[in-house]
Amino acid sequence: MSAITGSAWIFGDNIDTDLIISGVYMKLTPEEMTQHCLEAVAPDFAKNVRAGDIIVAGANFGMGSSREQAPQLLKMLGVGAVLASSFARIFYRNALNLGLPALILPEAGEIDPGDRISVDAAAGKIVNGKNGKSYNCEPIPDHLMAMIADGGLMAHLKKKIDAGDL
Repeated sequence: MSAITGSAWIFGDNIDTDLIISGVYMKLTPEEMTQHCLEAVAPDFAKNVRAGDIIVAGANFGMGSSREQAPQLLKMLGVGAVLASSFARIFYRNALNLGLPALILPEAGEIDPGDRISVDAAAGKIVNGKNGKSYNCEPIPDHLMAMIADGGLMAHLKKKIDAGDL
């Protein structure tokens, strides 16, 4: 999987899954739900996010319920990766399981809205194209990168079963 490059969307601490997608929209189809993604904190997000854009957040991103629609909808909108100073454990694992790279970046607060960010999740390298600043973080392990590259856990397992590897 090559580096992901996109514009930074900045969010603060404690963005919970209900802010990512409110429970009132759970009766809608996933396609309809995407239009309401993060609307409580960034009303223009769903309309303006572009494929490859990067979410950069503070501490405890994805806290709250275990609803996997939160990372699913971000991925459906084309978000290339989520960087945060810390994640709620279940959101972090749901993101990886659904094929959305999530990386812990303690320096997330140094990135400004709209900065052009490049993320190499396998190498743990993040570069801010606006100022050339480079950051190192813990890379996503190879076995999880293979899962992400395959489109998430279910697609990865299907590929392995189809190949006779399981």
